[in-house]
Amino acid sequence: MESNLLIRLCLLFLIAKFTYADSIYDGPSPSVSTGKIDIIVFNALKAKDIEPANLCSDQVFIRRVFLDAIGTLPTAAEVQNFLNDTNQNKRQLLIDKLLQRPEFAEYWSMKWCDLFRVKAEFPINLWPNAAQAFYRWIKNSIDQSMPYDQFVRELLTASGSNFRTPQVNFYRSAPGKTPQSIAKIVALNFMGCRADKWPQRDLDQLAVFFSKISFKSSMEWKEEFVLFDPQKDSSNIVENAVFPDGTMVTLTHNIDPRVIFANWLTSTNNPWFTKNIANRIWFWLIGRGIINEPDDIRPDNPPSHPELLDYLESELQTAHFDLKHLFRLILNSQVYQLSPVPKANYNDAINNFACYRARQLDAEVLIDAICQITGTSESYTSQIPEPFTFIPQGYRAVNLGDGSIGSPFLEIFGKPARDTGYESERNNTPTAAQRLHMLNSTHIQKKIEQGPKINSLLRSGSNRNEILKNIYLTILSRPPTYSEIQNFHQYANKFGRAGQRTAFMDLIWALMNSPEFLFRH
Repeated sequence: MESNLLIRLCLLFLIAKFTYADSIYDGPSPSVSTGKIDIIVFNALKAKDIEPANLCSDQVFIRRVFLDAIGTLPTAAEVQNFLNDTNQNKRQLLIDKLLQRPEFAEYWSMKWCDLFRVKAEFPINLWPNAAQAFYRWIKNSIDQSMPYDQFVRELLTASGSNFRTPQVNFYRSAPGKTPQSIAKIVALNFMGCRADKWPQRDLDQLAVFFSKISFKSSMEWKEEFVLFDPQKDSSNIVENAVFPDGTMVTLTHNIDPRVIFANWLTSTNNPWFTKNIANRIWFWLIGRGIINEPDDIRPDNPPSHPELLDYLESELQTAHFDLKHLFRLILNSQVYQLSPVPKANYNDAINNFACYRARQLDAEVLIDAICQITGTSESYTSQIPEPFTFIPQGYRAVNLGDGSIGSPFLEIFGKPARDTGYESERNNTPTAAQRLHMLNSTHIQKKIEQGPKINSLLRSGSNRNEILKNIYLTILSRPPTYSEIQNFHQYANKFGRAGQRTAFMDLIWALMNSPEFLFRH
């Protein structure tokens, strides 16, 4: 890193300029599709006179679908093989492979842990061993493709030790142990509703279903049992309760009201359950919910595309709540595969799904990508000095099940505190501190200078063009354009033969600081 920052910034500017000039993002125009998602969205766009973007190119698609489906960059070999593949169904085949990879469960476990507030320390206080047990149960459930209704039912009706029955930690991670506090979290996670905005009477009616939960300690340090206690807060054998849709039900003292609520919640005619998860998955993959925000479902916040949401709900129910079926439908749609370069007004395009919404990588995904490219590792720590908080070198950030474990990088780049369970708690908005860290921190510079995979990259070809191609495939998941090749040769020639390493290192630094690397697009 011998060249000064100003020269490198000029290189970064030229890279961004030539990237957009060569239109790497655009593929062909969307064709007529029989897919229901495309029919609904494109008909809506036509009615509003909004032109959809072109389909994204193959080189954009492979990077996008890797990041969106499994939170990981493709390797240079994976990119090259995909670009060389002449099979017309190669995108569909790639999606199927990604949904079966172990990284799928790892990445989506992180998302669910955000929602369920999986965190050892204050204010959640699951404690490290319970947090890890809960994380492993979530990950195993996803890995085994547990149907979503069964997944939720097990969380709602579980009783037992927080160490031996991991599902009960859903209740322990609530911000309070009162029935009202639990009711708010249940409504948020499984109905997409912010019950703290409900009339108090409605919240109290929902809380009745969680009024028989007791929390009891054992002789084992930090162990706590969560269980159905028919004698708790009850002088009556029979009482009436009201579901959120207004339906009344009679509760008896010997039947756990959580089971009755779970039966109502997971039924196919429930107005919130399937709608909530279908909308969340759309939000996770597309970047904007059909109902936006995705955890603010209410009568005065209607869906932008009601027919689309109804279709996704129907498909999920028909597939017996197999969430991968919904992932597969969305990822294979032309709507998902649109270019991020809009043909209409940007806000109109984003709000109506007429282009892909570019957004910064999650903090964990970004640092894992940097470590993958450089061959380095990160140190993750927790303030709680207990066994499960020691993280060995080489551990991926997306696998950090406990929200108490982190690093300065993750904090700077918006890793959520896991205090609320709101989607908005994760902040992917770029900040000045983030840009400075990437541009000029010793943390990133050392990874580039000392990374073993960087040194391998610089020896990966017999000439400058081969090395240049391998660098682009590794960092940006595409080969360089003609303009970028010419631009780099012009830049590298200034250093002479002895300075070729410096030129390549500057290029690697510039690519890792480019929006094309920092964003999913």
